[in-house]
Amino acid sequence: MIASMTRLDFPFFFQTAGDTLMKKIWRGASPTVLRVTTARPLKALALLVFLPGLLSACRTPPPPAAAVAPPSSLSREFAPSGTLKAAINFGNPILARKDEATGEMRGVSVDLARELGQRLGRPVELVHFNNAGKVVEATSAAQVDIAFVAVDPVRGADIGQTPPYVIIEGAYLVKNSSPIRANAEVDRPGNRVMVSKGSAYDLFLSRELKAAKLLYTSTSQQVVGDMLAQNVEVAAGVKQQLEMDAKRINQSGGQVRLLEGRFMAIHQAMGLPKGRDAAQRYLAAFVEEMKASGFVAKALARHGIEGATVAPPAGR
Repeated sequence: MIASMTRLDFPFFFQTAGDTLMKKIWRGASPTVLRVTTARPLKALALLVFLPGLLSACRTPPPPAAAVAPPSSLSREFAPSGTLKAAINFGNPILARKDEATGEMRGVSVDLARELGQRLGRPVELVHFNNAGKVVEATSAAQVDIAFVAVDPVRGADIGQTPPYVIIEGAYLVKNSSPIRANAEVDRPGNRVMVSKGSAYDLFLSRELKAAKLLYTSTSQQVVGDMLAQNVEVAAGVKQQLEMDAKRINQSGGQVRLLEGRFMAIHQAMGLPKGRDAAQRYLAAFVEEMKASGFVAKALARHGIEGATVAPPAGR
């Protein structure tokens, strides 16, 4: 049937196949092409059928927004001093820690800061903090250019934030002798909960706890120690930090345990000073690309981080 088609038959064939592009190519064909196609319809049909695929294969899709080299004006907005100052919080071991042998800063936040600096064509200065509250203060005052902090409406009033790139858990720790067996039993009269001042779980528990009372330390590394020293009923923090503290204390003869499950999910995002609107849009696209490309997942695996998951795409 195909071999018997005439030039008049082919447009109808392409229309029924939905190939309007080939109809346009056919109508614009030269007399030489027409002679070839009418004389050898099978070869012509093969050419026209496979041509769209060849053309499609030659097209190069545009890169994601964050993958495009940013203009110099955007680099200046990110880093007015010429150096991208990144706040690195050692209070959260999921995000960063210091190598005991070399003293080098390592972690997913360090990797993201360096990758962004490379994209912007700016050197990166890693600024060390032990408390998320201090990170937010420094970012709000534009003492640093980017930060890695949990999403929270209170923080959102002072700094610009991206969608999250990783999700971690907030957990409770108690003494083995404690009568508290479940997260739901913490918020009761007489219970005191030790937290790091200004942390994501401090902000969350300040809104959620109705009966229990919050007590404060200056860093997350001090939470469990101060809880035991002051005979406080509960310590709250990032699950991985509490697990490390419990292992250390129990190996030294102490007796503490984590309550099963979590009391909150902590959505970690990138932040920057308010008023840098173009930089914030670029940073949001950068975070989405880092999740989609596998960069965040590979960084977590490379640094041996367990119990954290890559956040889903924004809007999901």
